[in-house]
Amino acid sequence: MDIRDLLIDPPPDMVANQDGSVSAPARPLANAGDHEPEATAGPPPAAAEIYAALGSAPTPHDDGSAPTDKPQHDDTAAQPGSSGGPPAASENEITSHDSSAAASGSGPGSSSGGGGSNTHPDSDNASLNAPSSFSVGLSIDTDDSDADSALGSVRAQSSSVSASSSIFDFVEEHGRTWHRYHEGKYFMPNDIPEQERLELQHSISVRLFGGLSLAPIDRPNRVLDIGTGTGIWAIEFANEHPESDVMGTDLSPIQPEYVPPNCRFEVDDAEDEWVFNHRFDYIHARFMCGSFSNFPDIFRSCLDNLEPGGWAEFQDYYVKMQCVDNSLEGTALERWNDCVLEGVRRMGKNGLAAARFKSQMLDAGFVDVVERKFALPGNPWAKGEDQKMLGMMQMENILDGLHGFSIGLFTKMLGMAAEEVELMLMEVRKDLRNTKIHFYYIV
Repeated sequence: MDIRDLLIDPPPDMVANQDGSVSAPARPLANAGDHEPEATAGPPPAAAEIYAALGSAPTPHDDGSAPTDKPQHDDTAAQPGSSGGPPAASENEITSHDSSAAASGSGPGSSSGGGGSNTHPDSDNASLNAPSSFSVGLSIDTDDSDADSALGSVRAQSSSVSASSSIFDFVEEHGRTWHRYHEGKYFMPNDIPEQERLELQHSISVRLFGGLSLAPIDRPNRVLDIGTGTGIWAIEFANEHPESDVMGTDLSPIQPEYVPPNCRFEVDDAEDEWVFNHRFDYIHARFMCGSFSNFPDIFRSCLDNLEPGGWAEFQDYYVKMQCVDNSLEGTALERWNDCVLEGVRRMGKNGLAAARFKSQMLDAGFVDVVERKFALPGNPWAKGEDQKMLGMMQMENILDGLHGFSIGLFTKMLGMAAEEVELMLMEVRKDLRNTKIHFYYIV
């Protein structure tokens, strides 16, 4: 099946309201501790949707004037500085124009209407569990006979990149290692098992999105990959674009020593002040909702450091698991997922931050903002070869990361004992392998 069959077409009225909610039929946000209203009737939610938000820095008109603030229709995607005609493959995209001050070279931060205050989890007042009205596009497979055969090929999907020796002494706890630079800011470990998981996750993303990027970039000169991890995205992008100078930044120096000549890495925190000595044509970030506390500031930093007409692309997901029926209710998997959301919230981060990306990018001054959603089954419960392989890969991704997702976050943020965490994970692993639980993620 074509990977585009997994795309979920977002309705044109999906917007963030001034009161912090997201208008139906988008899935609203909430504090992890909020009371959750009863789910309303409607079509089942998508089997896993993946958010990919991208926006372009405004470009001046030929006469030197700034572009006008003129929204495009939701099912079109305009090129930077263009009149907004749809490109060849722009299905399932939301676009909008905004006219901020890039023409004069001034940053848009001062003109953003309070975007920063909307980022903290405590400002999200809607329910976590309000149902999505997006069509799943996936069917439950009642025959599991081909699920096991897919397992052996999952590992082959991930490229192998050797990690270089560290230039810092990492923090060691619970048999894992964590970053030393800005210690404690990111809850996931950075050791070899986690690096291998990150590369499997990279393969899932490339398979799901159909490539390394969704933005309509053409021979970008300078490229920045925020939160580069093992550097696999930056390395592959550099190989595909030998004309580009690609830089990857991360809290952990775990990238390989031998990389393409047009690729390099730096230890950096994107929430600090950006001090690059040049601008970028393309900025990429992926799965950073557990890393940043203030996405509006990140978006403003991106825009301030983009060339006019450059693109920023953020690929992320809802940490909150979804389900096409009630098979997730009352399971150890659901309880674990709630603990992750609460732990992340106590760190000052928002596991549902992606729902606000579009409005926050517009507030920052981006134009041609596009939002796309994809469906990712959590295990091989769905019919179809493509969905089953994606589900198998995602199940392995969660299983491989389960201990890393949980041990530091639950012990430090939730006060659980390490033994208590391990006992919980035993039950969660059973649920993850249970194809009668039809869960998915919004990506």
